[in-house]
Amino acid sequence: QVQLVESGGGLVQAGGSLRLSCVASGGTIRTYPMGWFRQAPGNEREFVGFIRWIGSSATYADSVKGRFTIARDNAKNTVYLQMNSLKPEDTAVYYCAAGSGLGSASAGQYDYWGQGTQVTVSS
Repeated sequence: QVQLVESGGGLVQAGGSLRLSCVASGGTIRTYPMGWFRQAPGNEREFVGFIRWIGSSATYADSVKGRFTIARDNAKNTVYLQMNSLKPEDTAVYYCAAGSGLGSASAGQYDYWGQGTQVTVSS
């Protein structure tokens, strides 16, 4: 059973950057596609992006494309979400997840979830 722990969240001004980390334990993430999702108060959980385990290419939601980058370091069992040019609408709790298959924008395709880390972007 894979356990995931996110870190790196915090308060940042609009236009700033944050890097979130997601460290896995209890198993290797080497063969898992890894996703990032976010949830703002009163909203449903929203897809941010995922990185494939084959080739490590990534797919992003249109709302973050060009600003966010996902990377993985399998040797460290860690996935990263680099967030640049942050906007107030990026404020949410950010979750990482380990999925199955080749990766998906659907939260239902992910088997393991972290507890989330809060990101707050002030205007």
